[in-house]
Amino acid sequence: MAEGEKVIPINIEDEMKSAYIDYSMSVIVSRALPDVRDGMKPVHRRVLFGMHELGIRATGAHKKSARIVGEVLGKYHPHGDTSVYDAMVRMAQEWSLRYMLVDGQGNFGSIDGDSPAAMRYTEARMQKISEDMLADIDKETVDHQLNFDDTLQEPTVLPTRVPGLLINGASGIAVGMATNMPPHNLTEVINGTIAYIENNDIEIDELMQHIKAPDFPTGGVIYGYEGVKDAFHTGRGRVVMRAKATFEEVQGRECIIVTEIPYQVNKADMIKKTADLVNDKKIEGISNIRDESDRNGMRIVYILKRDAIPNIVLNMLFKYTALQSSFSVNNIALVKGRPQMLNLKQLIHYFVEHRHEVVVRRTEYLLRKAKERAHILEGLIIASDNIDEVIRLIRGSANADEAREALIKAFDLSEIQAKAIVEMRLRQLTGLEQDKLRTEYEELMKTIEDYEDILAREDRRMAIIKEELEEIRSKYGDERRSVIEYAGGDVSITDLIADEQVVLTISHAGYIKRTSLTEYKTQNRGGVGQKATATRNEDFLEHLFIGTNHQYMLFFTQKGKCFWMRVFEIPEGSKTSKGRAIQNLINIEPDDKVKAFICTQDLKDEEYINKHYVIMATKNGQVKKTPLEQYSRPRTNGINAITIKDNDELLEAKLTTGDSQVMLALRSGKAIRFEEGKTRPMGRNASGVRGITLADKNDEVIGMIAVDDKESNILVVSENGYGKRSNIDDYRITNRGGKGVKTINVTEKTGKLVAIKNVTDEDDLMIINKSGIAIRMAVADLRVMGRATQGVRLIKVRGDDSIAAVAKVMPDDEELEVLEGESEDGTTIDNSDDGTNIDNDETQTETEE
Repeated sequence: MAEGEKVIPINIEDEMKSAYIDYSMSVIVSRALPDVRDGMKPVHRRVLFGMHELGIRATGAHKKSARIVGEVLGKYHPHGDTSVYDAMVRMAQEWSLRYMLVDGQGNFGSIDGDSPAAMRYTEARMQKISEDMLADIDKETVDHQLNFDDTLQEPTVLPTRVPGLLINGASGIAVGMATNMPPHNLTEVINGTIAYIENNDIEIDELMQHIKAPDFPTGGVIYGYEGVKDAFHTGRGRVVMRAKATFEEVQGRECIIVTEIPYQVNKADMIKKTADLVNDKKIEGISNIRDESDRNGMRIVYILKRDAIPNIVLNMLFKYTALQSSFSVNNIALVKGRPQMLNLKQLIHYFVEHRHEVVVRRTEYLLRKAKERAHILEGLIIASDNIDEVIRLIRGSANADEAREALIKAFDLSEIQAKAIVEMRLRQLTGLEQDKLRTEYEELMKTIEDYEDILAREDRRMAIIKEELEEIRSKYGDERRSVIEYAGGDVSITDLIADEQVVLTISHAGYIKRTSLTEYKTQNRGGVGQKATATRNEDFLEHLFIGTNHQYMLFFTQKGKCFWMRVFEIPEGSKTSKGRAIQNLINIEPDDKVKAFICTQDLKDEEYINKHYVIMATKNGQVKKTPLEQYSRPRTNGINAITIKDNDELLEAKLTTGDSQVMLALRSGKAIRFEEGKTRPMGRNASGVRGITLADKNDEVIGMIAVDDKESNILVVSENGYGKRSNIDDYRITNRGGKGVKTINVTEKTGKLVAIKNVTDEDDLMIINKSGIAIRMAVADLRVMGRATQGVRLIKVRGDDSIAAVAKVMPDDEELEVLEGESEDGTTIDNSDDGTNIDNDETQTETEE
């Protein structure tokens, strides 16, 4: 042993324990876990701070990635260059981050797992949202610490205005723990944060009305809600994700088209593994897989064999491939340097707490600067008031120091004020400049008073936080990408879903969607209408219904089957979207289709279901009444609602109390009215009794209504857009089974009858063409006419188009006043807050309760 060298004997077991604990804490605090306040790990924070220090802004030019990585390595992050570059690359990938923080230029990889180009080739700059994460960092809003070699200062946290941890999530493996936090929609998160600011005692279930579920950058479908609710309440949960898939016919072959895949799924690997499963016969019915993705978006085409059933194949893909994956939520983040499991409310609380501290520190900084400036201005004003004496003292001094001392002694000034006077420019001696000094001073005193008020009042500080959040929302807020399907869970979620009015539409090809009623506007009679949905491959709208999210929907198929589900379980879509194949929601047979659907508030209320009935009508004129109770125990494969005879099909189903009057209308323009009591209740398997007699074998029933309000009118619409309303008393009550009386004068000009509705002056009317053009008008605008008249034109039908759907819309009690005007083509424009649109078909469906 060399002289002077000292060896301390230690117990290796104790040393390993101590060293491993130190290592663990270093990894936990300084590497793997994000800070709850800004959602950043140290490497991500250093990348953004390094770009900030280099002046690489969102509006500036891109800089070489190698330059940025070098800046971060050399000044703040003493680790490998790969770790920094990989972190920066991920921040620039739109499939990795819900809101990208880096704007990359060049090859930054792909969703197929391709590696990015080397850092010497790529370039980058900050995204605008990153600038808001660094806003006010130069105003002493956050603590700084020395870097690794004690030569520079770096922030311990960013003064972010953006709730980064919630909107982008985080993942990381530490020692003894890991975090896996999903991204969310910025608009929803800010709405939830504002709700928390307005009520700190808000419950998590109430927050979930604003923040509905994670929102993944790759979109897809969140399937089931139990795991989401667990994650929001406890910080742990399992979120099931599914690909967004539709059925299309391509070159005469049925295909499954996937346009969005689950988060963190490698597309190329998924396709390869799927092909292996097909070759191994574990998945049958697929003849080929094509990846048609390009710069316009993702498109994976699964070409099916001719005898394959698309719904079955899709379910097998969900079961055996990454088209259905899960995201295990584990919300662990650093709170005051310690790892902690956090629920939704805690995540919002710590962000708001951080923003509050930033606002306080920023205001204290601005107040200090304002007071310093006011102090200088006070000195300058004194000098301007005694300008001759000031000039005499300065000219009589040998140097600047002597001049300062003379001014301090003469006017009782501070060192800072005297220095400012000595350094004052000659132009500031003019009268105009002196007035500016006084004006600036007065404004500054008001600003100081405002800053002091902010520091004294918490409500002012919270209002500032709320205002800045609203600004962030307006700048970066967007629509949700991941669709939520509330299916498969045992947890009741009714209270989490707003019970708002919605429009349900089903197309001829069987696509269903749920759209907010407010997407549609009222128009005048005779208008051209507005686009109500996307139609393709000669598909057209066949059914529409207006209900609320909490209601139950009973689906009746043309073969006489009945299925049910909650309205909020139906996927939501925009007004112009195609919707989702109904086969993916209910187990309907491939050659069957939904023909009618009704709505009921509660199928679990015995008193309610025992007092209500379902009355049905078929195309050939059969009617049947069955107690609602017989439909309250659904099965996965549906239940029989009515036995359908050969060459017939179910047309309509209505909910009644047993005391209604029933009207059936024929395509030839005739209608019959009889008491519901003339039809006795029957079991589900009965085929019913004769409701109306068809005089012509080519004639058919086009609609049925169940009338409870004897003061209502009867409205009919023909296929060429003509219609009218008549008094119900114009139709005499007869026995069921008759041939009916004329309800519209059918001519070549009007076309055949396609719809019959019972309406009042308070109702609105929605009419939709087969091409998807919709118009909404007030029933009160239509005058009452005789029963056998031709009617008036309700909507302009162009070319070979014809009416596909008609429904009545009952305006909301709280509907705002409509401000109407008319466009050049006659389409009415309005600002109705209740805007409503719907569809139906020649077998249109509407629900009356």
